[in-house]
Parts: sequence; C-alpha cells; structure tokens
Amino acid sequence: MKPGVRTRSLPGLLLALLLAALAVVTTAPAPASAATGVSAIAEALRKSPVYVDPAASAQLSSADADALAQQIKDADKPLFIAVLPAGYPTENLFANLRTATGVTGLYAIRLGDRFDARADSSVLPRTAVRNLVTSVSSEKDTGTQLTDFTGRALANIGGSAPSSWGSSSDGGGVSSTALITTGAVLVAGGAGAYALVRRNRRRHEEEQRAALERLGVVVDEDITAFGEELDRLDFHPAEPGADDAMRADYERALDAYEQAKSLMAQARRPEDVRAVTQALEDGRFSLAQLAARREGRPLPERRPPCFFDPRHGPSVTDATWTPPGGTAREVPVCAADATRLADGHDPAVREVDTDDGRRPYWDAGPAYGPWAGGYFGGGLLPGLLVGTLLGSMMATPAYSADYGSGYGDFGGGYEGGDVSGADFDSGDFGGGFGDGGFGDGGGGDAGGGGDFGGGF
Repeated sequence: MKPGVRTRSLPGLLLALLLAALAVVTTAPAPASAATGVSAIAEALRKSPVYVDPAASAQLSSADADALAQQIKDADKPLFIAVLPAGYPTENLFANLRTATGVTGLYAIRLGDRFDARADSSVLPRTAVRNLVTSVSSEKDTGTQLTDFTGRALANIGGSAPSSWGSSSDGGGVSSTALITTGAVLVAGGAGAYALVRRNRRRHEEEQRAALERLGVVVDEDITAFGEELDRLDFHPAEPGADDAMRADYERALDAYEQAKSLMAQARRPEDVRAVTQALEDGRFSLAQLAARREGRPLPERRPPCFFDPRHGPSVTDATWTPPGGTAREVPVCAADATRLADGHDPAVREVDTDDGRRPYWDAGPAYGPWAGGYFGGGLLPGLLVGTLLGSMMATPAYSADYGSGYGDFGGGYEGGDVSGADFDSGDFGGGFGDGGFGDGGGGDAGGGGDFGGGF
C-alpha cells in the first residue's frame, strides 16, 4: 500500500455503492409503468372535476384547469376531465376510470394531442357524446378544445354534480346584520313582488297559448299527412293474403291516428304536444311493418323518424350532416334524404312559419321542443340539435320552466352524479381511444385507432 493513499472499510464501500445506485435511479427516466395510476386519477376526480397529470402540465395551466373546474361546479353537472401525457396506456382506460371513480357522468380525456369521451347513457347518449367530440375534433390547443367541449357538454348533459366536489361557494358565513337587513327588504317589497308575480304569470300564460296555437298548425299538418298515408295504403283486413300480424299492424296504426287526434284536441300547453307526435311516430312504424309484410320484405328495424322531416317516416340509416354555421353530426335519415345528401344536394327539410318567415323547425323557436321530443325521444335530441337555436334553448333551465322537461332527455330523468361504483353498462365506455367508435377519428386530431389499438 502506498503512503498517503486512504483505504475504505467494507461498510464504507457498500454505503458508497448504495448512494451511487440511488443517484442512478433518481436521475434515470421513469419507465412507462410509473405513469399515474387510474386509481390516483379517479381519487382526484372525486374531489374535483378536472385532473391534470404532472407529466402533462404543459398542456393546460393551473389557472385554466381551475377555471374549467369552477365552470363545471357552477353548472352542477357530472362532467369529469382528465389531461394525460401522450404515452399513457389506453387499454380499457375509460372503463377502468369509470369503475375506479364510481360516479355516473361524462368522462373526457385529452391524451397528448388526442381527445375522446364516454358517458353513462343515463347522462348523455352515445350519439350525443360522439357529436360533441366531433364538434371539437379540429381544435389543436388543449385549453381551447376543453373549454369548447365543456361549454357544449354542460348545455346538454343531464344529472347533478357529485356531492364529493362540495359547494362552489366560498363557504363564508352570513352575518346576522345581513340577515336582518335582507328580511326587512323582503317584507317591504312583498306586496310589489306579489303583484309582479301575478303579472308575469298572466304574461306567461298568454305566451303559452300563442305558442300552442302556432304549434297546433304544424301538428295538424302531421296528423293530416298520417291520415293520408293510411288512405294510400288501401289495406283491407279481409283482403286476400292478409294475416293476423298485418291486421295487428293496421289496427295499431289506426289507434295511433285516433289517439293523436284526441290528444291534440285535449292539449292545453305546448308540452302536451309531445304525446301527440309520439303517437304519430308509433303509428308510422306500424305502417312500415305492415308494408314490409305485404311486400314480403324483412321487417324494418325500429329507428327514429327522419330528422329532416318526421313525415318521411322511419329512418333507414344515419348520415353526416352539417347545419349552416354549425358542426357536423350524424342524424337519422330516410332513404330519399340519404340519397340527396350522398349526391351533394340539400335534404327535404321541414320548415315552419316564424316571425322571420319560413324556417327549419330547429331554428323556429322553443315551442317546437315538445314537438321534436315526441318524435326523437330516448336521448337523441341533445346530439342532433347541438349548436342549433332550438338545442340552445332546450338546454337552459328557463326552457324546462316554460315548456316542461324531459323532451328528448333535455333536463329530465337523469341520474348523473350518483355513486354507482362498478355497477354501470360497460358498453357505454367501450371501444378504442379515438378508434372511430365515437365518430370521425375520435376527435382532437386523434388520428386512426391503429395508433392506440382496440379495447379501450
């Protein structure tokens, strides 16, 4: 051993090697398996509607995330947003996140530069989710895309925010002085408020009568058109070849016709019209079944009527359509309108009278919500009417107050925000991330499904 050269003991050498190994571990890049777990994301979403992964913090600033979260809380809607890094594993991501969170709602994920969403059907139907995702698919900036998606989603989604988010207020107390002052103001203004309420009630009743009168013209046209269809069918229960199934179809169609006339005669408010158009929709499907039996064709699938004009009868397919100044969405169409669209022509749209002349029914005013809701119930309307005048009106609380709730699942019958744990329909959350299961590329410049593979 040379003089002046210090030697290390065995324990000291082991300690040095251990420190060196720790340094390598802490400075080496984290493997893909070290990504934030779904359970951690779910825990964060149970506390706040927006989660930004630390590895994706450059995509959305804290201020923008907080603003989105506050907007969602203020709207009291079960919308969950997660911003994740591009390399995050996607297999069964939506289903696993929904299971781990355990809350019924709409789940949206920005993953790198890709975007997609899923929802419990009780909150928002698949068609509506697909159309909402597609409507923001061309937006590259994360903040812009999520802001636009949030605004449109909140206007269509049902249900309430989970209680675990807490109140959107600051929780500050109210002083007794403020309460006394407020009480005095309320007492002093009581008489005036009562008079105002009565005046507003009378005005509301007048507006409702005027809306029903205008709507009645359109409904009468529908009933007349259906009666003409029955006449053109020229079916006789005793005709050669008629069987019990045909006679049952014809009887249901006749019953629907009589029911529609009776319900319209009894209608006193615009919302009463929904039952009328629902009866007409049932009757037209019975006629379609009868026609198929008489001609020896396969029975038609139960589909909603043609979006452009329900008098065209049950739709036969879905087609992509973009309203003027709006975004593309899939709508149910009859065979004739499907051909028109495929040939680059305009569909045959149902127009109605307005103060500004003849307009498509979706741009004609709020009274047509009940009329459309009867035809397109079961959750279709939110997706079909996104971005239209009628869609915007129907998504507001004031609309429900004036025209009732639940027309096509606008503001009625939702269960969003409830804690259901793993008890949900996995089909609502299936499909690959951006694989086309939710429309044209899944949104957010998501590209094809091959990048992520299947089984989301």
